[in-house]
Amino acid sequence: MSYHRADLATPDGTLDCHVFEPSGTGPWPGVVLYMDAFGIRPDLDVMGERLASNGFVVAIPNLYYRSGPFARFDPQAVIVEGPERDRFMAMIRSINGEMVMRDTAAVLQYLDGLPSVRHGAVGAVGYCMGGGYALRAAGTFPAQVTAAASFHGGSLATDRPDSPHLLAPQMRARLYIGVAEIDPGFSAEQRQRLETALSAAGVPFTLEVYPGAQHGFAVHNHRVYNREASEQHWRRLLALLDTALVNRAAGRPV
Repeated sequence: MSYHRADLATPDGTLDCHVFEPSGTGPWPGVVLYMDAFGIRPDLDVMGERLASNGFVVAIPNLYYRSGPFARFDPQAVIVEGPERDRFMAMIRSINGEMVMRDTAAVLQYLDGLPSVRHGAVGAVGYCMGGGYALRAAGTFPAQVTAAASFHGGSLATDRPDSPHLLAPQMRARLYIGVAEIDPGFSAEQRQRLETALSAAGVPFTLEVYPGAQHGFAVHNHRVYNREASEQHWRRLLALLDTALVNRAAGRPV
């Protein structure tokens, strides 16, 4: 396993990106891992390392780079009213889908130029707010992103004009949507809207509810981390990537 930091030029500044590569001889499929709202931190790097150890080159872009360096959030403080929650919400609002897709273009270009990365199909996976960005990447870069997964993603199918589900007609990827049973950010109405949009567009997808799990269940050391549900998420994610990236590259049916 190896790690390096890549600083990528974007129209908005320099995007720092954590990149993890498997040990051994590649090339391997590339995967973009979109952070949750707490940002890049050691616990997210642990997840990037684990994914890379399964045979993928993983890039985790720091989507908050436009705001400069920031102190880590206190997970307990952000759930109650106060300065820390205000700071947390301000960081979330500091980015949007259009910005993140500009960042994604830079990350995809970088991965395409790495000798360790197999050219062609790329995967995208996101957690919390990153789940919506993973789905958006599938609709924005359909020729490259052939697998996308969202875990406890919020606002996936809202009535906003930039809602990810509106990109369903452009998607060519195989999707997996892992939903926390307890998640105020993804209502039954949103679920129906998302399923309807994906089905109408002919997008191959699986939507699975994780019983008893709360928003944030999959992320290492999150305050509501659920080990059983998280391990299931790993099985589902790796199965998706193996089908859509590894099998595709090997010429096997997908």
